[in-house]
Amino acid sequence: MTTTDPSGPESVLPTPSHTVGPFYGYALPFPGGGDIAPLGHPDTITVHGHVHDGEGAPLPDALLELWGPDPDGRVATADGSIRRDPATGGHLGRNGVEFTGWGRVQTDAAGHWHARTLRPGARGRSAPYLSVCVFARGLLVHLFTRIYLPGDPAALTADPLLARLDEARRDTLIAVDEGRGTYRFDIRLQGEGETVFLEFQ
Repeated sequence: MTTTDPSGPESVLPTPSHTVGPFYGYALPFPGGGDIAPLGHPDTITVHGHVHDGEGAPLPDALLELWGPDPDGRVATADGSIRRDPATGGHLGRNGVEFTGWGRVQTDAAGHWHARTLRPGARGRSAPYLSVCVFARGLLVHLFTRIYLPGDPAALTADPLLARLDEARRDTLIAVDEGRGTYRFDIRLQGEGETVFLEFQ
């Protein structure tokens, strides 16, 4: 009589493959994550947009991290974006005074995101920009890009990164000025109009 080990590889059914995420809505977003600028600061701007997949559909569960210098081009060194109460462990958030230069925002059901930060100053030969890291379903590795602000054509033309791109690709890195300190920046992960993404080595 032949017996088969029920735990042997020939009798175990294959498990379904797992998708990459979405896990970003759990524990990573925090209250006030997009409120990077200190309250009432005169150089506050709002940046917003949508994240789209390769077919142009909005992604309701993407996560963006933003970094930017202050209006003088200095990189912030203040701690405190995700402060906790030492007694209760509860979330305290930013203190509303210091500029940390960093924020984390999640897209909503329509794939929309927004953040309030300070207008970044120029650093070196680069035109003013915000650095962005994109996390989304299906991405094994997060993506890096930049948000350049319009307004100084000479600075944008002289920027070392933008100068290497043809005009159509360059435009995917430049936000649209909507007036009153508001800028729109949509991110397309693939396909026509794909946002330029950077690779760091």
